[in-house]
Amino acid sequence: MGNAATYQTGVATFATVTLEPTKADWDDLAVLLGRGELADLFSAPVTPPADWAPVFDLAGFQMVLDRPPAGPAVPAGEIVELGPADVGDMLALTDLARPGPFWTRTIELGTFYGVREAGALVAMAGERLQPPGWTEISSVCTAPHARGRGLAAHVVRAAVDGITAGGGRPFLHVAAKNLGAIRL
Repeated sequence: MGNAATYQTGVATFATVTLEPTKADWDDLAVLLGRGELADLFSAPVTPPADWAPVFDLAGFQMVLDRPPAGPAVPAGEIVELGPADVGDMLALTDLARPGPFWTRTIELGTFYGVREAGALVAMAGERLQPPGWTEISSVCTAPHARGRGLAAHVVRAAVDGITAGGGRPFLHVAAKNLGAIRL
């Protein structure tokens, strides 16, 4: 709408306006979002108007795969591809593990991989933003009771292998304070 854009409801909260937005651009974004909704202006170098309330400001890093991963691929059978029927379990895991935004339709952005134990989803990672030639790995998380066993590394590796097999280059975003994720 005008010079504002956002994802459809339930997919992602990312939003944008032009680099020099006018009041009309901010008004258009407000209409697109709807009252009380979040405009995630991820890395946008713009300052919202004074009547827009900040929800959070998070320092982070963008990490880019610069060489093929070392070591063997993930053992066959350990990782499953997740689909629409898994969204309820994916929402439950992200509510528990808090990897960042994951909504009812986020799975529509790309392929997601998971690990199940006794039927329960305990780890996952998937694809989100896909600028030409690149694919973001997102929603990397492990249930608290399943941490420390390398499951996040396995699902990230599955995502990396899928992205590179399709000719893409993986990248991901991580909060600057999340040292465990940075090490991973």
